[in-house]
Amino acid sequence: MIFSLTRNELLAIENGMKREPNDVELAIFDAQWSEHCSYKSSRTLLSLLPTRGKRVILGPGYDAGILDIDNNQIITIHIESHNHPSAIDPYGGAATGVGGVLRDILGVGTRPIAILDSLRFGDIEKSSHSRWLFKNVVRGIADYGNCVGVPTIGGEVEFDESYERNCLVDVVCLGLGRRKEVVLAEASHPGDILILVGGRTGRDGIHGSSFASRDLASGSDERSAVQIPDPLTKKIILEATLKAHSNGYVRGLKDLGGGGLACALLEIADKGRSGLDVDLSRIHVREDGMSPAEILISESQERMLFVVKDEFKGEVSAIFRRYHIQYSIIGKVTGSRRLVVRVNEAKVADVPVDLAARAPLQLWPSKRPKYLDSEGSIEKPPLPRNINETVIRVISSPNLASKKWVYEQFDYDVGLHTVLKPGDSGASVLRITNDKFIAISLDGRPNHCYRNPRQGAMSTVAEAARNTIAVGAEPIALVDHLQFGNPSDPEVFWTLSESIKGIAAYCRFFDLPCVGGKVSFYNEDADTNRAIKPTPVIAVLGLLKGARQIRSRKLTRNGRMIVLVGLTENELGGSEYYRYIHEISGGIPPKLDFDRERGAQRLVGDAVRVGLLDAIDDCSSGGLIAAISKMCIAGRIGAHIELEKILSDCKRWDDLLFSESQSRFVVTLDPDNYQGLANIAKNHQIPCSVIGNVEGNKLMLTNNGDEIFSEDVYTLEKTSNDKIPSIMGH
Repeated sequence: MIFSLTRNELLAIENGMKREPNDVELAIFDAQWSEHCSYKSSRTLLSLLPTRGKRVILGPGYDAGILDIDNNQIITIHIESHNHPSAIDPYGGAATGVGGVLRDILGVGTRPIAILDSLRFGDIEKSSHSRWLFKNVVRGIADYGNCVGVPTIGGEVEFDESYERNCLVDVVCLGLGRRKEVVLAEASHPGDILILVGGRTGRDGIHGSSFASRDLASGSDERSAVQIPDPLTKKIILEATLKAHSNGYVRGLKDLGGGGLACALLEIADKGRSGLDVDLSRIHVREDGMSPAEILISESQERMLFVVKDEFKGEVSAIFRRYHIQYSIIGKVTGSRRLVVRVNEAKVADVPVDLAARAPLQLWPSKRPKYLDSEGSIEKPPLPRNINETVIRVISSPNLASKKWVYEQFDYDVGLHTVLKPGDSGASVLRITNDKFIAISLDGRPNHCYRNPRQGAMSTVAEAARNTIAVGAEPIALVDHLQFGNPSDPEVFWTLSESIKGIAAYCRFFDLPCVGGKVSFYNEDADTNRAIKPTPVIAVLGLLKGARQIRSRKLTRNGRMIVLVGLTENELGGSEYYRYIHEISGGIPPKLDFDRERGAQRLVGDAVRVGLLDAIDDCSSGGLIAAISKMCIAGRIGAHIELEKILSDCKRWDDLLFSESQSRFVVTLDPDNYQGLANIAKNHQIPCSVIGNVEGNKLMLTNNGDEIFSEDVYTLEKTSNDKIPSIMGH
């Protein structure tokens, strides 16, 4: 068996154990000390993130973050990725990514109620390989979620050539439960028994964590590291687990994900300050001749590890038999602080939990990338001659076009929680009770992060927060997923460091806790040493009280006034317009001013609470024209925008329309309500400009009375909806 442990790590193991480890013990350390499981390269930086808040019950370090949403109800949230597996086997990799995050939510004793996904692929207009990945990743997510009966309610998709070799597949899951029923991944009572439940253990997924902790190389076949999905078994395990938990029989619970049984055992022992004694001969396996090391590090799917008080093993076993689920009583909790592994009576591994559970920190050098010196300032591109053609091309680019082709493959209504569905707004909304709702937005800004990782990361959080505010919610927490190339590259590590510092600065200023997340390294082509763009993905969770507070981007009535909240500045670095029309990757991206951002957020939040606003949308990716066109398409109604009324320092129409300046919203309201909005804006010192009206069936732009763009909404909708299906051959 091949291991990824470094020479220094091997020495640390030998010194800690006071002897040479055998191959089974090395397999345990190899899994647990992989980058994927140990966070050895990022733990120090992650400690910068604030994790406490008035609603936080449980922050990072467990399978899911837990938040109090009043009346003994809790929301749980976790984000997972399956990037490397999806690059090799897009269907299986994406499906098992969904399965893994569902188990994380189940692992704290809550029922999964919603899934969101954030996806990145290469240029699907040019690459058949990226189209293949895109098609099968979406199919894998859809088939798994639909089969289990958990709705996929939102997310985002983006295309860029940096993801050609390394697609990114992130999945967020929300769970619902009661505070008094929380169970954790802990084995803290010696004498309790360990029960392994679910699918048989096979050779699929072996070295999966190690595989996720190195660069991808062309021509390599790592399919054995990709797990096999089984959503039907998952559905049964979900119901059986919740049944056993509801009866109070379960004292600890852990899903078997990265690192398989080895890492699950170490985690529950470490969290519980205990030891474990396990017999592998009792485990139900799928293949003959599996070695102890293979059984321990297999990442076969649909498995959960239960910690049960010995006196309840009969009742718990009866529940599993009733649901026709395989289970094995594989060992017990001890007070030894050691993980002892046996095959029958023969001891095959004996490792100290304190040593094995904590990989030594890996400190990497850091250096500002050279490309930032050469591409910061660029020559202004020529003004396009045809305004209509340029606007249509931008708003129907694959990154801004409707993702209906994606979300129509998902069952987003199952479970009856979904209020705002994919495409309705920048955030999705779930009903918890008749007057309590949860909003969630999932966002990434890799083009901005590429130009300025700290500002780009802050802007990513800000956009996700604005999206939750735009539907009427108050942001209460976030989870992050940080995706980068090889951390041993000083320039890559610098972008990671800057991104985390940006997220931490935003969270501290806005008192927004981070309750969980993931780090995914080695998203890099080993043959070319080309890394993906820095890609922090942020999910912001919001709480909303009262159905009357819910807003969407949908325009509803002729005669409504259109107001742009905030300033539009000449900030096109990293914009979709520069990238798609001019093929420019350089330029200075928008800067986020915390005071201005807070003022804009509070302005919109206050205006919603007093009932002044109708439709609301965040103005960011694609600029003002993208926001307005989405609002028109959602309401199937037109708008007249007068460009000269926009508060801006822009000199050209393309700067004005496509700038991705931060801290902006587009809102509509009854003209009689404008003075109330103006008063709130004055209190928060945020400029607002009346830029037009909702009217007719066309989106029309004028400048000092001259018409510069006009297109009927039906054509805009058809162009946007048809873009991705036409690329995909549908």
